[in-house]
Amino acid sequence: MADAGPAAKLPRRGRALMIQGTSSDVGKSLLVAGLCRAFTRRGLKVAPFKAQNMSNNAAVTAEGGEIGRAQALQARAAGVPLSVHMNPVLLKPETDIDAQVVVQGQVLGRFSAAQYQALKPSLRPRVIESLDRLSATHDLVLIEGAGSGAERYLRPQDISNMGLAEAADLPVVLLGDESRGGVTAAVIGHHHLWSASDRARLGGVIVTKFRGDPAIFAPAAADIRAETGWPVLGLMRWSEAARRLPEEDSLGLARRPGTAGALVIAVLDLPRIANFDDLDPLAAEPGVDLRWVRPGQPIPPEAAVVILPGSKATRAALLALRAEGWEIDLRANLRRGGRVVGICAGFQMLGRVVRDPEGIEGSPGETEGLGLLDLETVIGPTKRLTEIDARDHVSGARVTGYEMHMGESFGHALARPWLRLDGRPEGALSGDGRVMGSYLHGLFGAGDFRRHWLSQLGLTAAALDHAARLDAALDAFADEIEADLDLDALLALAR
Repeated sequence: MADAGPAAKLPRRGRALMIQGTSSDVGKSLLVAGLCRAFTRRGLKVAPFKAQNMSNNAAVTAEGGEIGRAQALQARAAGVPLSVHMNPVLLKPETDIDAQVVVQGQVLGRFSAAQYQALKPSLRPRVIESLDRLSATHDLVLIEGAGSGAERYLRPQDISNMGLAEAADLPVVLLGDESRGGVTAAVIGHHHLWSASDRARLGGVIVTKFRGDPAIFAPAAADIRAETGWPVLGLMRWSEAARRLPEEDSLGLARRPGTAGALVIAVLDLPRIANFDDLDPLAAEPGVDLRWVRPGQPIPPEAAVVILPGSKATRAALLALRAEGWEIDLRANLRRGGRVVGICAGFQMLGRVVRDPEGIEGSPGETEGLGLLDLETVIGPTKRLTEIDARDHVSGARVTGYEMHMGESFGHALARPWLRLDGRPEGALSGDGRVMGSYLHGLFGAGDFRRHWLSQLGLTAAALDHAARLDAALDAFADEIEADLDLDALLALAR
């Protein structure tokens, strides 16, 4: 790691405002994305920032680094290029107590939870440096907190909530989720847990996912004001537009509704699942019924395709797949004429063996693969981070996406590639054409390729432009924010 001493202080051009939450999954990421779009439409140059993100969903930046996909969505909403400084610390869980730590886009190493807690204070200067870099080149930086900012036991090492707010002198707005119940208690509880200096940073409260008549919430708003002195700055209605935006983490998968359609595509909900928004374009197809297969559920026998998505722990995912009985289901599905697709780690699982001699993703060792493709994978310390924009010579379609993996695959199966990207072979295809895999994330987001692939399954795809659909959802969500929140008041809080 580079020297963690204080970075040269950069002049701050713009204002900053931090959005903290009463807990995880209250809507911080989506609200920041919507605010990025709303303030950008007002002519401001806006950048998102999250000091520390814990997610196996990541995106590749132009510098060749990686950041959380939530910050990538927020950057898209703001119309600015991705930068590693938008998410200077990314934690990618590999077990319940270990995670790969990525600092300013590059892998620092694998740390236990206790080791990371000890490491965090040394990362604070890198976090401040990244925030200063964004502030020096943007009119407004919208900062997303992590989880709850009132956990006292985390405060001494905190780099993402009030610890960062104090270090960078940031104003804060607190976000609470009304749909969970107990939002008044959560807000007042935060007031009691925070110190007087932390409370003084609060400019007010926003309540999200509100249903019904706002007048009914008036007594709760009065209680909050009386107990804390903080005004309720707005009630964000339950948003259908937000439901069309990608989820930040796998907590949201359980909420994703199935889609009624003729073509059933099953996706295995593997441990440490990564970059599951790869499948959003398929889920949006009106002729596709995309079904997430949860632990304890069998793979539906009517599935035309079974997809093995990415995972941060390939060998552990293989063991879980077998424990669930899904390997038996997969083989039965293939005997019935179905197809199997592996993406990134899912591609590695399709081979004969996955080896991890250095213990990069867990304990050193090897795990038998599914043996559906003649290849083997060796996990190594070098991570490949590459953006892809190429013509696939097999389908004739333009393909965009990115590679993000630690490991190389070898074997005879690679002599029959699934894709040829500007002539370069990518992935593998079985001799009968029914098992295929690739390291390429975002593959199904390319409209022409998706239509070609679905046509091979007998489905005429809709003329969906996934990127345009995403931008339309961001605009619709920004419209809702404009209606429900006082953006002038929020901007006045920023400093």
